[in-house]
Amino acid sequence: MEDKKSLAGAWVEAARPRTLPASVSPVLLGCALAYYDGMFDITPAVLCLLVALFAQIASNFANDYFDFKKGADREDRLGPERAVAQGWITPKAMLAGTFVMLGLACLSGLLLICFADWRLIWVGLAIAICVLAYSAGPFPLAYNGLGDVCVLLFYGVIPVCFTYYIQTLNFSLLSFLLSVALGLLSVNILVVNNYRDYLQDKAARKRTTIVLFGRRFGRVFYILNECVAFLLVLPLVLDAPWWILFLFGILFALCFYTTRELLTLEGRALNRTLGHTARNVFLFAAVLSLLFVYVGSGL
Repeated sequence: MEDKKSLAGAWVEAARPRTLPASVSPVLLGCALAYYDGMFDITPAVLCLLVALFAQIASNFANDYFDFKKGADREDRLGPERAVAQGWITPKAMLAGTFVMLGLACLSGLLLICFADWRLIWVGLAIAICVLAYSAGPFPLAYNGLGDVCVLLFYGVIPVCFTYYIQTLNFSLLSFLLSVALGLLSVNILVVNNYRDYLQDKAARKRTTIVLFGRRFGRVFYILNECVAFLLVLPLVLDAPWWILFLFGILFALCFYTTRELLTLEGRALNRTLGHTARNVFLFAAVLSLLFVYVGSGL
């Protein structure tokens, strides 16, 4: 079905700007941790952010294109409208847009080598492969139950740890634990998406973890990810100033409310839960970043 929309508006919609905090959050946290260690550098920090944003937009474009080609974007779609399926952007243009964004991500990544070493090329290559392999190729990861692993790695572990590494030339256990905590909360964005689309994904033979193990598994998985994420940062929070404890208390209440939404809402109403889950991911990273900047400033 084709609706009227300006070309610029169509490209903005295809980039899915409401999902972009998922790529900003890990870079923010990695930078805050580098600041805490007295090693923050604005130039590589901005380049890391550009890599993350361009890579996510490329992934969103690729999903739009390949899901359309596979017939996954049907008339009964419950999520936001897709640009190719709606006829706003041609498949050829969307594929070209995917490679333009991927090229910009790679260019930004190559500039980062000036601040670290050539081995970062392997990280960039892994990101580029995942952008395409997520929904394309002979074994698309999102169609074979591996989407959650990809999100944990590429919206948690890799961006947090390597944003920190590029500025400090060091890996730390703390950066890894924080990356896992944030990654688990980011996985919940995908969990809500797949929970909402269970019937449509099943019909399209898209074997997400929810399709493979059922919607009850999705509810348990969501709650477990939240619990583990909060437990991983609990020692930091308990040793923080009172106002950080207060902010985390608010965040915990928001997460509890969002979980109740997941347990009670159905269909398109879960789009609200999806937005709230993404908000919680950003707030989790923001509060932790505030803590590290505060302590790192010696205030």
